[in-house]
Amino acid sequence: MQKLGFTDYEAKIYIQLLRMHPVTAYELSKVTGVPRANAYHALESLTRKEAVQPVSEDPVRFVPVPPQVLLEGIASSTQRRCDLLTSQLNSLSKSEDSQYVWTISGEPAVDERIKQVVLSAKESIWIKAQDQVLRRHEEVLRSMAHSGVEIFIILFGEDADEFRYSDNVKIYLHEGNGKTIGTADNLFTITVDHEQLLTANVQGKVFASYTRNQPIVTTAESLIRHDYYMAEIMLRYGDEIYESFGPHLKSLREARFTPEQLERFYHQLGLD
Repeated sequence: MQKLGFTDYEAKIYIQLLRMHPVTAYELSKVTGVPRANAYHALESLTRKEAVQPVSEDPVRFVPVPPQVLLEGIASSTQRRCDLLTSQLNSLSKSEDSQYVWTISGEPAVDERIKQVVLSAKESIWIKAQDQVLRRHEEVLRSMAHSGVEIFIILFGEDADEFRYSDNVKIYLHEGNGKTIGTADNLFTITVDHEQLLTANVQGKVFASYTRNQPIVTTAESLIRHDYYMAEIMLRYGDEIYESFGPHLKSLREARFTPEQLERFYHQLGLD
């Protein structure tokens, strides 16, 4: 509770009120060990914060506001303050810093930023990702698909139908089979409205890069677009391509993979 702006005494008083109520400040002081003067002060503060309510007089007894009601109120007021502050701070910015690339660290922060990026879409969302990562964002993606946003996905996985939330979703298995081959295939990449890009490392230490830099966004979309071309080509000419270059384009990858990438590639194909 201290992370939500409550003092140690206020937290002790509120938690004890959940266990026993209605009670007086004197009774709370005795049970919690909070000095009487501090108990009165904490109750006054909790009343202002709408966390407790007095329900009688002479003596005054208090009851707690139910946790769900309290926390929903805190969340709502915090969101209003954040929205107002965002508007005020944005008004101070001279221009949009579209040339910068921001780094987001940690899985919770990366997942939240992905959600924000998805929700900001007005027309289109392009994604290249593994199925297990997409599942974490299924709810918000499904919502955007049903709202009319076009979603285009290059999928690492086996079941493309799992992510066809509506007719607005076009999905293709990577290279026609959805198999993860290189280290870059462990990235989650998303562009929104051809204006924003977020790409995240989702294996091991989770972190992401976000930008509105147009050349970088265009480059990412070009890579996704060429993955789409490759998926369609493999579906039609896969047998001939495999005959010429080996399974999973083995000879082509051997020509351009680093030694570390080749070691991983051979391991995945059972050739090590």
